[in-house]
Amino acid sequence: MGATLASTILGFVREVVYAKFYGTSWELDAFLAAAVVPVILFGVFTGALVTALVPLFTDYVNTEREDEAWNLASTVVVVLLVVLGLGAAVGAWLAPWYVPHIYVPQHSRDAAAHVHTAVIMTRWLMPTIVAASIAGVVGALLNAYHRFGAAALQGFVANVCIIGFVWIAEPRFGAYALVFGALAGAFVSLLALLPTFFALRRFRFAFDVHHPGLVRLMHVLAPIAIGSAAGQVALFFDRFFASHMTEGTIAGMNFAVKIVGFPQQIFVTAIATVIFPLFASQFAHHNRAAMKRSVATGLQMVIFLTLPSAWGLCMLAGPIVQTLFERGAFTPQATVLCAQLLPFAAVGLVALAANVVLTRCLYACGAVRISIAIAVATVALNVALSLAWLPSLGARGLLLANAVSQTLQTIALVAVAWRSLGGFHLGAVCVSLLKVGACSAVMAFALAAVQVTRTPPAPTMIARVTNLSEHLLFGVFVFIALARLVDSEELHLAIDLLLRRRPRDLVPLP
Repeated sequence: MGATLASTILGFVREVVYAKFYGTSWELDAFLAAAVVPVILFGVFTGALVTALVPLFTDYVNTEREDEAWNLASTVVVVLLVVLGLGAAVGAWLAPWYVPHIYVPQHSRDAAAHVHTAVIMTRWLMPTIVAASIAGVVGALLNAYHRFGAAALQGFVANVCIIGFVWIAEPRFGAYALVFGALAGAFVSLLALLPTFFALRRFRFAFDVHHPGLVRLMHVLAPIAIGSAAGQVALFFDRFFASHMTEGTIAGMNFAVKIVGFPQQIFVTAIATVIFPLFASQFAHHNRAAMKRSVATGLQMVIFLTLPSAWGLCMLAGPIVQTLFERGAFTPQATVLCAQLLPFAAVGLVALAANVVLTRCLYACGAVRISIAIAVATVALNVALSLAWLPSLGARGLLLANAVSQTLQTIALVAVAWRSLGGFHLGAVCVSLLKVGACSAVMAFALAAVQVTRTPPAPTMIARVTNLSEHLLFGVFVFIALARLVDSEELHLAIDLLLRRRPRDLVPLP
């Protein structure tokens, strides 16, 4: 958990470094557009493969068929090296054909040169697919042997490389420092895993296309890959639509989404880490009553943590963006752009977090196909809403489409979870939504009133940090005071967990 938190924080520092050197420039737009194809392929292949491989590999190990397990793992690694290596080569070769259809800077004064830069960046980034995918599989195999440290440090090592390359190489290589940093980060994070991996003394190069585990793997891989692809396709369309707008729009959207993702990663990752094995254990023991309580508890905690965060991000968008990013190439105009986009990105925070809990519940119940179908429908709705709102709202319409489609996805997942579990404590969740929503709204009005009465801070880092910290502390104080006033059960649970006391139940046993 410490390594994951450090990686998350360093990932945010990476965005601050991007802002300092590139702001919301066309160079950062081109890099983010060039990264779309590698990110999509990595997300689809690695996410789906790890999800399908680890249970199968662990089953072989736990049934004392370790040789078969490693023959399967070795075959998968060899196939990945060959398939993704060829895919990366073909992707680099065809980049001049497909990149101009992904990155369309119509409002750029030198659009052809900008597209050419994106093509070169795409070609350099293609090898990262191989390194990142192999690293994902190796890390998953280490986790199966309870070697968590090295795998958890992957993101930390990669972010150190990226930050170092950009900081050192930007004066000489300009925007290509971003590419070299990403390339180095992918391969160094893989190399960081290999000593621990080879220390197991189990891996050997083998290629067994007749391994029975491959058939089982392919059987479960296809639906999971479709589900993984759904989220990646949404990212593709966001950057494709944004590339048609003014320079810096892709970068501005990226910074806004990263700010929203920071509390989402800290709070929701913690909840998901705890609740997924809890769901699996309860389902395995046919304890539906406990699952009903766990789903309600998870949703209540998500609401308690993310709803005030979303309101805070909306009300303090300007000070947050200014304090975090406004330096170097990130101009006051870039601050205005990102501050205008941030509330539209924050609106979907609660739904995004709730979907993590609900999908974990449905996966534990074996309702994988319906979850994937809902994910695919959500992407289709997202694209349709983006097309409808793009002419009038621009980038704000893209972010709002994400939020609305995710909210409707939450409603659909709640309905499926209700049917799968035979109902759960939805009334308690609605009460939490009303109480926390009211407290958050009052907190937001209080923050607005304070901003009106206070003078803007001096244009120094210390003054901006102090100003933002005071606003955040004031908002937290108001929200907690109101939560105590309405006797919020989620606040009691949070306090119990922080004090390491046995937590009380949010909803009573039936």
